[in-house]
Amino acid sequence: MTNGATSALTAFRASGSAISQTLESARIQVEERFLEGGTVLLSVMDVLNRLLNSLDSITKALDSNEASDTGADLRSTVNSLTGLPSAEKERQEALTSLAATGHSLRKHVSDMQETMRYLRTFAVTVKITGAGLPEFAGFAQEILERIYSGTGDVNGFAAHLDRLEKEVKTALAFGATVSKSYSETVPEVTKALQEDAGKIAAHRQHLAVVARDVSATARGIQSKVASTLSALQIGDITRQRIEHVQATFALLEEFLSGEEGRKLDTDARNRLENIIHHLTAAQMNDICRDFQRDSQNVVKTIASFGNDTREIMRLRDQMGSGGEGNFMRALESSVSAAHEIVKQVDTATQQADQVGRSTLGTAATLLEAIGNIRAVKTDIHYMALNTNLRCSRLGEAGRSINVVTAELRIFAGKLDESADAIVDGLPALEAAAANVAPTAEGGASGLAENLTSAVGNIRSAADTMEGELKVLSEHGREIAGKIDLLTGKLDFQRDLGDVLARCADVLEDIAGAEIADISNLAEIVAPLDHRIFKLYTMVQERNVHRDIIPSTGEPAAPAAAATAAAEEEDLFADALF
Repeated sequence: MTNGATSALTAFRASGSAISQTLESARIQVEERFLEGGTVLLSVMDVLNRLLNSLDSITKALDSNEASDTGADLRSTVNSLTGLPSAEKERQEALTSLAATGHSLRKHVSDMQETMRYLRTFAVTVKITGAGLPEFAGFAQEILERIYSGTGDVNGFAAHLDRLEKEVKTALAFGATVSKSYSETVPEVTKALQEDAGKIAAHRQHLAVVARDVSATARGIQSKVASTLSALQIGDITRQRIEHVQATFALLEEFLSGEEGRKLDTDARNRLENIIHHLTAAQMNDICRDFQRDSQNVVKTIASFGNDTREIMRLRDQMGSGGEGNFMRALESSVSAAHEIVKQVDTATQQADQVGRSTLGTAATLLEAIGNIRAVKTDIHYMALNTNLRCSRLGEAGRSINVVTAELRIFAGKLDESADAIVDGLPALEAAAANVAPTAEGGASGLAENLTSAVGNIRSAADTMEGELKVLSEHGREIAGKIDLLTGKLDFQRDLGDVLARCADVLEDIAGAEIADISNLAEIVAPLDHRIFKLYTMVQERNVHRDIIPSTGEPAAPAAAATAAAEEEDLFADALF
């Protein structure tokens, strides 16, 4: 090799080394920045997926609330509370009717007691009148004892009726207090419960609408992130093309150091280097244009993420404002008042139930007592009849006794009349008692359970919703933070664009304004041309190459199969890019 050729090669290597270092620095920065950007984008995608899962959980919770229809349970309870005043009024009317029925029986009981007093007087008179007649002494005592027994039954009957009247009086007094309380509190409490239930239903409808908006916005970001991930291929493409430029210089140096290169004189070497410099400068300029265009699109898309995340946070604030917790506090206040009413209902119901059961029991006892009284009446009647028969046989001695026993039979008949009147009045007493006694399913305990269950369901739903909204808020803040980080990481133009532009400027300066003519070297440089051309994986690179170096003809292939394989590889690359 001549001294001129050696010095030219040394100068080329020195300049080529500086260019290679600049290109390698650019390639490393492109690779690192795009790898870092892709990692951040993937993390954003992960948070987006978790945010969408939170939204799905919120939607399911809302659907579950609608399916369980806790609002219907609350409305049912409200309806039951609304019906309390009229129900209490009916119960008061039933108690009043029961009191009137008991009062009507009281007159007949008093008549029975008065009759029994007369019967005792007549029995004592019979005993005194017949004192001189030994055969009447035991008989008169027997009649007296039977009357005393009947008197005890009548007095027991009266005691049952007294107890019933006292219980009814107590129930009426308590019921009057309850009715007044109902009129003062029930309308206000039921109105508050209805308003709270309506607010909760409206809030959940609002949540459902906002959740759909958040989901739509999040899926929009998700789509943008996916598009940006795809657009980040510009980083890989840029890196590959820089490597191809680096490889072009390496192939040139290898060619010049080889047998064919050593045959070239200084002028031919300079012209070949000039062509390669123009080729690499053209490739770098094309890389810069593509990178600037595509990276600007990426940055623009990423910048739009900020508006989307702000919209998500704004919607999240809408979901949280006036939340379930506020409604729950208002609802619990209303429910507390409702529970107080329910307690009153429970007490009133127990009182009425006790009165009803007592009345039914008293009616059964009275029926039994009436039977005993009728038996007393019958016994007295027959005893008096037997006395009359005996007195008629005694003649004048038995006449005074006969008069008394006749009166005894008359008053025993009056006892039967009073007993019949009481028996006739007992069905009315039983009917009134049945109206006072509450039905099994209408008790206040069921009302309290429904109210507790409805509020429990609403509280559970509220807790679930607050938890999901908290998770949603955390995910929203995390997305916002990652996108802020992403915007800084993927501002490619600020650093990488400048580096690539400097590389292109350096190559242009080295290449100069004029492109050398190497037409007379076509056959010699054809192997180098084909080796460089084979580096490319994109049609665009090949077009730039051919704009600088026209085709120098097909290289000789060692075998047809190898040529076919190379063509197939090129076609595959064309299809990809």
